[in-house]
Amino acid sequence: MTSGHSASNASRAPLSGLAPDWAATLITATSEVALVVDRGGIIRHVEFSGAEPPVDGAESWVGTPWVDTVTPESRGKIEQMLREATTAGTTRRRQVNHPSRAGADIPVAYNAVRAEDGSVVAVGRDLRAISTLQQRLVDTQQAMERDYWKLRHVETRYRLLFQLSTDAIIVVDADTMKVVDASNAATRLFDLPAEKLVGRSFPLGIAVGSARAMEDLLAAARTTGHAGDVRITLADGRGESLASASCFRQENLTLLLIRLSRFAAPAGVSATREQVLALVQMAPDACVITDADGAIVYANRAFLDLAQLASEEQAKARSLGNWVGRPGADLQVFLSTLKKHGVVRVAASSVRGDLGLSSEIELSAVTLADGGIGFILRDVGRRVATVPHGARDLTKAVEDLTALVGRVSLPTLVKDTTDLVERHFIEAALELTGDNRTTAAEVLGLSRQTLYVKLRRHGLSGGDTDTAEAI
Repeated sequence: MTSGHSASNASRAPLSGLAPDWAATLITATSEVALVVDRGGIIRHVEFSGAEPPVDGAESWVGTPWVDTVTPESRGKIEQMLREATTAGTTRRRQVNHPSRAGADIPVAYNAVRAEDGSVVAVGRDLRAISTLQQRLVDTQQAMERDYWKLRHVETRYRLLFQLSTDAIIVVDADTMKVVDASNAATRLFDLPAEKLVGRSFPLGIAVGSARAMEDLLAAARTTGHAGDVRITLADGRGESLASASCFRQENLTLLLIRLSRFAAPAGVSATREQVLALVQMAPDACVITDADGAIVYANRAFLDLAQLASEEQAKARSLGNWVGRPGADLQVFLSTLKKHGVVRVAASSVRGDLGLSSEIELSAVTLADGGIGFILRDVGRRVATVPHGARDLTKAVEDLTALVGRVSLPTLVKDTTDLVERHFIEAALELTGDNRTTAAEVLGLSRQTLYVKLRRHGLSGGDTDTAEAI
């Protein structure tokens, strides 16, 4: 046992004088701090267990009024304990707070008894550990309350949406295929009250011809987590529905959420829609739907042929710019134009296949209602030429020079481009005049000598060209 102001044997002397040795030992062993207070409320002795006092500065309390060692709101408790101990001989347990240099007040619970000489012996227990546990308990209870009410609100919204949905929604246990819950729309669809629908085996109310389609839908939902709309026929002539299913886990159960939407399209509309879908899928022009950033959502067979892909899955979620135009350039231009005008019409571009095939295309695009983008790509690489062969060569040559941007200086590119264009126009004039150099010079607005010089410079003279040409 240690004391902050005297040796162990000396510090125990006052307690030994007030009580038998065994009682003094018991008091100091079962409390963090023990005080001897005289009739005037002045602390005459302090003893604490452990190497450090439970309260900062407790070793300097000797000679200090007990009420001055506690916080202002605890002084009344100290005064009441001194009165009770003096008159009744003992007090009930009271908690007071001692100020601490560390910042937070230190709670200590005291009991006090009157000694034979009229002084008061007070023993205290440090309540910081209990206080911490109590605070954690309160925090935990508050967190649980918040989570509880959050779950209640979520459940309320779920029940409201579940019951107000116009689509029939059924929750099925994936292991037993028993209906766990059903919306109001489902009870109306199957003409059964909710209490009779819950517990029934699913599928129910499905025509025999659609039972296999429903089973395949549920199997796909178990495997992939979600299965898209499948058109099914209901039993007893209740019409058709579009069915979809999702699989999820809840409370160690695997559940299937099945949605049945009324399929009540006017006669002929569904057939027209199917025909449009078939047209897009089998169209000779490539049809692609992307999101707002150009990532592919859908691609028809013609695009897969242009891009040299084996399946649509190889294209999905990848940028259309991987195949169309210059990488990182043309697609961004198209997207910027779409943002400004909502449409791109017959823009020239090119497409590159994964296996190296390239072709020139005409591209049209439009912004869709859901924010996506629809592209039509027409392969014009095999189109019959409507321009002179030389013009096609010039276009190809200019494209080759453009590819040198960044590798060759601008003056060199301008000079090479000028020579290329000059040679092209000379060849076009010769082609137009049937290789008559005199007439070609007149067409170009040059003298014959100047034309001959240019022919030699471009390697087009074909030998000695100083002789006169026949007109």
